[in-house]
Amino acid sequence: MTAPARKILDDLRRARALVVHPRDEEAAALLEQLRRLGCAVSLAWPPPAALPADIDTLFIQLDDAQVMHLLPSIEAIEPAVIAIVAYESPTSLKAIADVNAHGVLNKPLHPRGVLTQFALARYRRGYEGRLTSKINRLEETMKGRRTVEKAVRLLVDLNGIDEDAAYKMLRDRATAARVPMASVAEGVVSAHEAMSGLGLRIALAEKS
Repeated sequence: MTAPARKILDDLRRARALVVHPRDEEAAALLEQLRRLGCAVSLAWPPPAALPADIDTLFIQLDDAQVMHLLPSIEAIEPAVIAIVAYESPTSLKAIADVNAHGVLNKPLHPRGVLTQFALARYRRGYEGRLTSKINRLEETMKGRRTVEKAVRLLVDLNGIDEDAAYKMLRDRATAARVPMASVAEGVVSAHEAMSGLGLRIALAEKS
């Protein structure tokens, strides 16, 4: 077995899965297969009021509209979701989209499809999470840049210096304090807004 294949199986063994499915033979077979893979799995039926916070993978039958109340839990916990459907109908397709399914199992459940959909769903959820983290970092970077630009404009207006000097002032303060430049800029902007709210005006730096 190659290292990447081993890594996939190791990830499946670490999974904490919940199966929301009627307590029938198919559910029993699915649980048995998941346990053979080594992951922790439990069954819930009727559908619970909310999902347990400690799961990271959800197998959920969508042909029963009673599960749609779980959407807030799915959005909050953000597990890998494997939808289980009996019919390829417009209603089922909408439900698959609503739960943001990362994989789909068609009924009757077949053992051969479970491993593939399980691994695919967890990979897609991980990839989705990495993209979300990257977007959040970019948004924070853009927010910090806008704050620095605002602080520079304030320093220029209040001290009669040019933008290069104002930028250098922020950078030198950040270096001296060993904090991100955006943090110093946020302090400048916050202080200015607080003083402006009191009808006051201060010079934020001494003129050279």
